[in-house]
Amino acid sequence: MSVAGLSCPGCGSSNIVDDDLYSQPQLVCVDCGSVVSEGALANDPVGGSDISYSRTTAVTKKPCMNLIKGLQRLRAICRTLRVRSEIEDLSQVHYNRAYQHESFIKVSLQKKEILAGCCVLMSCRLLSWPITMGTISCLLDADPMVVCAVYQEMVKILNTEAPMFNITDVMEAHSQEYKISSLHVPEELAENPNDLTKRAVALVELAADSWIVTGRKPIPIMMASVFLAWQSLKPTKIRLKFSLDKFCRFAKVNKNKPALKRISEIKEVLCKLGKEIPWLREAVTPDNVVQQVEDILTHRYALLRRALRTHEDTLLAECQASSQDSRTSEFVDQSPKTSSVEECEPDCKRAEHSGDKDSCTEPEPHSDMGTQKCQDPATNWGKRVLFAPPCVLHAKKRRVEQPELKDITGDEDISDSEIDSYIRTPQEARNFSLMQKMLYSSEGEKSLGGQL
Repeated sequence: MSVAGLSCPGCGSSNIVDDDLYSQPQLVCVDCGSVVSEGALANDPVGGSDISYSRTTAVTKKPCMNLIKGLQRLRAICRTLRVRSEIEDLSQVHYNRAYQHESFIKVSLQKKEILAGCCVLMSCRLLSWPITMGTISCLLDADPMVVCAVYQEMVKILNTEAPMFNITDVMEAHSQEYKISSLHVPEELAENPNDLTKRAVALVELAADSWIVTGRKPIPIMMASVFLAWQSLKPTKIRLKFSLDKFCRFAKVNKNKPALKRISEIKEVLCKLGKEIPWLREAVTPDNVVQQVEDILTHRYALLRRALRTHEDTLLAECQASSQDSRTSEFVDQSPKTSSVEECEPDCKRAEHSGDKDSCTEPEPHSDMGTQKCQDPATNWGKRVLFAPPCVLHAKKRRVEQPELKDITGDEDISDSEIDSYIRTPQEARNFSLMQKMLYSSEGEKSLGGQL
């Protein structure tokens, strides 16, 4: 049987047949007798069998290109943050483990880059290297919410628990970003970084005691603390005139807009404590409270207890005054010329004449008050305490569910009072007929005048 598609390498003839004479099949040229091929190798394709890349040994020899790029990005982040070599090695181990998981193997390149930053963040926290998630988001130029979601997913997949850091742990690194040493600014504006960090940490601790830190981003609070610490260390006229914008410009840092609000909140707390200083005679205001920061921070625990005690005494005095006023008003209301029993007697007599004895009921003086209390919205308890979380002081107004409007079909029941409103009274009927007569008479006079 001839085989199509083959030619003899010796004579070039295409007359090739299968020769099954021997135990091993052979392809033989009929014209010259040359053996074209023999054995089982004749049925194999040229160049060997087709094997997928995932089944070859090349997978273990050379990693994926995206994995290589992710590790390069991870090492670049570690070089930027200048972390220790142990943190870099641990970050690479976490990245290799997380990258092979099905949740991260088939995602976008941006998410894989964020994964590298999250591995660095978790390794820094595990090895007590303070760093914030906002710093990682800034290095990756990514949305902090996306970074937070990837970080939580990675922690769940790797089954590790990274310890949470305290805002005071990163104050030293944050304070070093401000170029306000004697090498960068004039002597009257320069400050020792160690003294600046110590004062800023004390202000952050005070802010944490007064609920300012709760639920807030750390960068604005740290910037506000550094600014107030710089002003309070040497409260000269030059420093007190500096605004946050001008301070950030000469310190060569980017201004954070929420830091202005954090400064006002910290000053408000300082004013509440500064009023309790016994040796201070002048009034404490946000304009001059910076000069008293050192005394306030030195005795802050005693001043906190004293401020809370003073606030409780003020609330107690107001409560007693309001209760006394309410008693006075109740006494005035309960001493009219006619008592409630005398007012009820005419109603009872009127009911007896009409035959309805149950209509004479006792008045309920407290029913309207109870209804009014139920209708009044709940007051914000944050207004009654000296320090409260921001979510309580500035609580969001809840939407009041409006009743759904029903479609009017015309088949609805009409109440008797509504029907009575459509019926004219006798006086209204007379006025209407009189108006019609006057209208007809005026129209008739106009028509006659037009004919003449």
